[in-house]
Amino acid sequence: MAGPAPHQLFSYGTLQSREVQLAQFGRLLEGKPDALPGHRITYIEITDPEVIAVSGSDRHPLLVASSEPSDAVEGTVFSITDEELASADDYEVDDYARTQVVLRSGTKAWVYLGAQTEQSPDGRSTAAA
Repeated sequence: MAGPAPHQLFSYGTLQSREVQLAQFGRLLEGKPDALPGHRITYIEITDPEVIAVSGSDRHPLLVASSEPSDAVEGTVFSITDEELASADDYEVDDYARTQVVLRSGTKAWVYLGAQTEQSPDGRSTAAA
């Protein structure tokens, strides 16, 4: 990897895929398991042909806030560079918005939430009004 990896990125979906990582970052990312409490997964239909071609599916997971405190979404946290974060931004469609959260481990990381989700001051997401 060229240069330092100043960003932590939490993935719960297609960014964990070997094919997506190679297409978007030109390498396989090394990560560690973690989770985002207070959230659950739903699914959306993707219409961007490039994203469908890379991921192999038009059905992608979407992380949303949950009213159940015991809910948590399992995933992987990756260390990535500025350029890789920009590439991840390019890959994600408009249904997603990059937001910083605090994971179960205490790690601060970027994550792609539903675009209609807002962050509260304590780092938890809530549905936008």
